[in-house]
Amino acid sequence: MRDKKSIGVVGCGWLGKPLAKTLSDTLDVECYSRETTTDGSSFWQRDTIIVAVNTKDNYLQTLKKIAKLTAKSSNIILMSSISVYREFDCEVDENSNITKSGLQRDAEKMMQEMRDNLVILRLGGLMGDDRVSGRWKSASVFSDGEVNYIHRDDVIEITKNILHADIKNGIYNLVAPLHPLRSQVHKKNSEIFGFEVGTFEGKTHRIVSSDAIVKKLDYAFIYPNPLEFWL
Repeated sequence: MRDKKSIGVVGCGWLGKPLAKTLSDTLDVECYSRETTTDGSSFWQRDTIIVAVNTKDNYLQTLKKIAKLTAKSSNIILMSSISVYREFDCEVDENSNITKSGLQRDAEKMMQEMRDNLVILRLGGLMGDDRVSGRWKSASVFSDGEVNYIHRDDVIEITKNILHADIKNGIYNLVAPLHPLRSQVHKKNSEIFGFEVGTFEGKTHRIVSSDAIVKKLDYAFIYPNPLEFWL
């Protein structure tokens, strides 16, 4: 009998690689490899498959293949995005009625139709480490508004808690509970990292609530305030 839950991570990049490293401290973790992981590999028999793949390349087809290859008895955790709420300009939560389709929402629906044990994590703007809000190579004009960011370390910690709590179903927003203005975050980061602040035109009012995951896990954010992500 195995002592540790077995976890497979598909998409070992900026988020997936440190996630796999952290989870391996207490769980049996394997990263998917294009070179060595075959369709018939035991990888797809692992207790939980975490999907953290890029949306750029054949995203829906990739997810469909993952859903088919993963054992029926296994759980899947899908790293999704709060971009599903793009139609709103107000406070939203997991119960908000999404009416406009988009790639990420289509992906969620497809996975829900194909899998029984599915946890969808809608991630806010992923920040931390070398991802610094405001320090962009191309963009210089921004709309202002409350930010809906999440630090990578919190995504990792919440995912670890979900696995240990054996949560097998549900949709949860992962967003830091404090929402300073984008202009405030950029100004603060410009002082820390020495870049020029862009200009701001207009203002949005979308605030994504993460109360559901906080209540489910009794979770305290490591980085609750985006103004302090890089201190």
